[in-house]
Amino acid sequence: MPELLQRGWDALVSTPALAGLLVGVWLLYVVWLGGWIVLQKREPVATLSWLLGLALLPYLGFLIYHVFGPQRIRRQRLRRAHSRARMPQDEDGFSAHADAAELAKLAHAASGLAPASATAVRLLIDGGNTYEALLEDIAGAREHVHLEYYIYHPDRCGAALRDALVERARTGVKVRLLIDAIGGARARHFFDALSAAGGEVAWFHPTRFGRFWQRPWLNLRTHRKIVVIDGRVAYTGGINISEDHDERRRDDAFRDLHVRIEGEAVRRLQKVFVEDWLYAGADNRCLGKIAAQTPEAARGPIAAQVLASGPDSPRESIHRIYVSAIHAARERVWLVTPYFVPGEAAMMALTSAALAGLDVRLLLPKRSDSLLVTLAARSYFDALMEAGVKVYEYGPRMLHTKALVVDDSLALVGSANFDHRSFRLNFEVSVLFDHAALASELSDHIEGELRRAARVRAADGRPLLRQRLPEALARLLSPLL
Repeated sequence: MPELLQRGWDALVSTPALAGLLVGVWLLYVVWLGGWIVLQKREPVATLSWLLGLALLPYLGFLIYHVFGPQRIRRQRLRRAHSRARMPQDEDGFSAHADAAELAKLAHAASGLAPASATAVRLLIDGGNTYEALLEDIAGAREHVHLEYYIYHPDRCGAALRDALVERARTGVKVRLLIDAIGGARARHFFDALSAAGGEVAWFHPTRFGRFWQRPWLNLRTHRKIVVIDGRVAYTGGINISEDHDERRRDDAFRDLHVRIEGEAVRRLQKVFVEDWLYAGADNRCLGKIAAQTPEAARGPIAAQVLASGPDSPRESIHRIYVSAIHAARERVWLVTPYFVPGEAAMMALTSAALAGLDVRLLLPKRSDSLLVTLAARSYFDALMEAGVKVYEYGPRMLHTKALVVDDSLALVGSANFDHRSFRLNFEVSVLFDHAALASELSDHIEGELRRAARVRAADGRPLLRQRLPEALARLLSPLL
């Protein structure tokens, strides 16, 4: 093989015209595609990373960029705006103290969803509690059941939910199920019985590798978990449909958190689902009926702001709310996330809060299901602890909770991780609550998790090759994670 490569190189050098042509094509390729990347106006570090990759890997780099690079989806954004305009417009239902009201105004402007309230919010710890409550509510459905999930596996958990949906569909309840095409790939032929019973199944961003002239949607996924039942009850959070999330099935199931909501906020989650449903290509003639089946609810005591973000909007509403809520803190910031790869703004917010003397705690899994993300997260520990942030690692189960508590009344729960992918690439949904009792309940839960976690201590002399170097290398890729 070395001899063959040497012959090829000698042939190339001995043919100046061919060598010049290849160099010219390479320069044209770098200038053309590099200019396109620069015009995307992304973060400088991410832009430089892509430019360097394209220059050093001329043709392989183009293939990687074609599949995983930043994508603009203007036509899809217009489709969402059209569906939102045809849904009933919501009034501002948020009533909160000054800091929360300011966050609500920011969220409304960034995501387009009006502030709301909830009459009841129930925290659901782990998959067992979540699936039991969900199946009970589905059994009582009379008009429709709308579901959107990132991961749906054809295992015992998936079969139990599918069978419950089939039973409802046979009675005339309209079932609409939207699944991410990558996260639900294993369940591709799992819903024939649901379709036969009258239910509808749609796939979010199916890959388009067969259409080489179009860029595939491989890197833009719906990470949302939404269930809306009869427009009166909604679920969201971090739990997917899989035995991996059910501690009754597996001792090593993910440790996770979900919320069950009643009240005005259900209408906002319904709107997010409907936008995604039509975005995925469904017939928009269902809009009128869905609107009629989503009643206006009485205002409740729990202020609730639904946050939806995705690559179809440059405003990064969830990212903005995380950073703004941390900056607004006066006493404490408790953050729980399975994937921690912060940008400069988020890192500055956390370290500034700690330097100001606030109680800042960060709870992460001891080891997530991505070794690269685990290493990248640990590369930030020294700067965090130096500023006064208390860092904890939870184990042995994989911690999958995404939650934030600020002071005594603000609580945020949803699907978004604290990383670049959730803030910029995935379609995510979270809910910001302003309610002292709910924040206290979430705080008690997090405090219990902290007691089961080990606090990370600054340690000099960590092995260079086994720890420090891999963490540093993983951090270089953090803008692309």
